[in-house]
Amino acid sequence: MAMLLASLGTSIANIALPTLAEAFSAPFARVQAVVVAYLAALTASVVIAGRLGDGYGLKRMLVAGLAIFAAGSLLCAVAPDLWLLIGARALQGTGAAFLMTLAMALMRQTAGEMRVGRAMGLLGTISALGTALGPSLGGLMIPMTGWRGIFWVQVPLAVLALILAVTTLPHEPEKRKPRFPASWSKTDRSLVPNLAVNILVAAVMMATLVVGPFYLSLGLGLEATQVGLVMAVGPVISIFSGVPSGRLVDGWGSCRVLAVGLTLLTVGATLLAFAPHMTGVVGYLLSITVLTPGYQLFQAANNTAALADVPKDRRGTVSGALNLSRNIGLIAGASLMGTVFAFGVGTGEFTNASPTDIAAGMRLTFLLAGAMMLVAIGITFGRRNPAKHPR
Repeated sequence: MAMLLASLGTSIANIALPTLAEAFSAPFARVQAVVVAYLAALTASVVIAGRLGDGYGLKRMLVAGLAIFAAGSLLCAVAPDLWLLIGARALQGTGAAFLMTLAMALMRQTAGEMRVGRAMGLLGTISALGTALGPSLGGLMIPMTGWRGIFWVQVPLAVLALILAVTTLPHEPEKRKPRFPASWSKTDRSLVPNLAVNILVAAVMMATLVVGPFYLSLGLGLEATQVGLVMAVGPVISIFSGVPSGRLVDGWGSCRVLAVGLTLLTVGATLLAFAPHMTGVVGYLLSITVLTPGYQLFQAANNTAALADVPKDRRGTVSGALNLSRNIGLIAGASLMGTVFAFGVGTGEFTNASPTDIAAGMRLTFLLAGAMMLVAIGITFGRRNPAKHPR
């Protein structure tokens, strides 16, 4: 529930932006801060959340994070003006950092050694479910309850998750207070390749979310409803491929599954550069069908490998670093890959571009994405002793 809430909070507000612009008589650029504030606070807080979890206890800090998230959701629901709503979203994003980071660390702590991959795969499934559920749930509630309803619905869910955390998670002994800034040990520094590859993969996946809608609508001429249906295919595949990916990690080891996942990501990104231009929507769907399972395999294997040999008192910090690297990749994918797409199109005014120009931007973006995945393969397997999940 903690991971579901953090992911839901990320995606549910996006669909309300037009409604918020009308409600507060504000330009779109200003109401965008409702989304940006959440993501910025989440990104800035993940490592701190992990460090506090290591110092004061994962359960204790998860409960604190759920309380912060619930309070932020409540303040969002009752916010009288846009600036207070933006501030409340930042508070909610801070709570989400605790939820996302400590859920991963607790899953690693409570899962048996032979089931760590399955636990990480389940987290991937829940994260994809929350991301996919946000727009549909928001679209259902806004006509009935207005924009405030999308925040009210998160309050009882957060309270329920808080009650479950208090009553079901095992009690932890008192721990020493954490010191800031945290020093990195030689276990921690060995994780740099995992974090670097995490950035590259997240950037490629965000590129599909940023560039995909423009290509489908302006390059292939699909209606908005059709674009939405096509874009929903990736999250649906993620939901159903997360747990099987984790099972493969437990059975094969993280090293082999990393190889398969990164290979599928490379092939899928390269297909996106060419297949849609040749066969239209079918080619796009084929590419996503290859790319998305590759992402889930990578996530399950990379998270398992990164957390496999980490001491108990460092799991929160490492989980925070993994989430930080992923968020950096998402931001890079939205900004840098979007810039590459505009360069390939030849203009930032996409509505004035021809379908051929849009296709050229798509091709350049995902040729670069394929090259980035080759770099990721080099980083992962260029080491003498790539991380392996213990058998």
